[in-house]
Amino acid sequence: MACGTAENLTAAQKLDKAVDKLGQQTSLSFELGLDSDAATLKALDSGAAPGEEMPDQVAELLAGARVSVSVQSKKPLQGSSDTDITGMAMKVSGPDGDLLEYRQVGDWAYLRTGVETLEKASDGQFPAPEDLPPNATDLKHVLGGGWVKMPADSLSKNTPGKETAASPDPGTDARQKKVLKGLQQLVDREVQLKDTGTKDGVDHITATAPFRTLITGLVDELRPLAGDLPQGANLPTSKDLKGAPNKKITADFAIRNGALDAVSVNLAPLADTAKGDKFALVLRIGKGEHATAPAQATQIDPTALAQQLFGGRQPLPSGSA
Repeated sequence: MACGTAENLTAAQKLDKAVDKLGQQTSLSFELGLDSDAATLKALDSGAAPGEEMPDQVAELLAGARVSVSVQSKKPLQGSSDTDITGMAMKVSGPDGDLLEYRQVGDWAYLRTGVETLEKASDGQFPAPEDLPPNATDLKHVLGGGWVKMPADSLSKNTPGKETAASPDPGTDARQKKVLKGLQQLVDREVQLKDTGTKDGVDHITATAPFRTLITGLVDELRPLAGDLPQGANLPTSKDLKGAPNKKITADFAIRNGALDAVSVNLAPLADTAKGDKFALVLRIGKGEHATAPAQATQIDPTALAQQLFGGRQPLPSGSA
């Protein structure tokens, strides 16, 4: 028992240092995706009712989808505020190319949609810009597939509820500290850490815990912040989580040169995959690339765009439900 406790402490310390080293960087990138293939994802849906099976194109999209984020700051990220961030880029891509790309550079936000890739992924077709109403100029630019830009602060100004948002609650900071302490205690209590050694110059630490126990405890610890959530957003209840599988899942933390390099969460035990099938959620971490403003971008009005999108019928691809 003592040996196990000592091993946990050593692994926890190594993991803490690896995360802290990331916070000392001024730029970071993250890429999130599944380590699986379309055939495995289809097999997971084998119990679906006739006619409700996962379509091939959806399985291929999920297997090949990647979300990447890059951020740069004037200061180490662990001590940065919003005003220190000098650039941010996000890209959502699929097996056939980019679906959506967003950049924020200085006072401007830039957006580009991969219209053809989105159409292929949805097996439909968006309206051609020339087929839209004459006054839908902002939407035409978005569906044209080129870069559009807007003042970065206009995105928050046009977020529903921002205009009437209440002043920050002075008790929020105390609640957040309480939550962080509770989460740390939950991890110490429920998660078994193990240093599994070094392979190809990369240190590995695994974290294993029963899924339902961990997710239920996580939600319970977050409840003090429930009042800070947007209207209509509610945390699941213990009853909601009662049916979640309680099989043990394992996350592998890869540490390269003292810094966290990747996290892979093996979801196969939850899905009852066949032996040897890969089904994992993988987060890869690297040095952030410098976000640059596109050479050409058309300025749009986000308020007008929202009206053109939602003021009437939203232009879904033909063939979509």
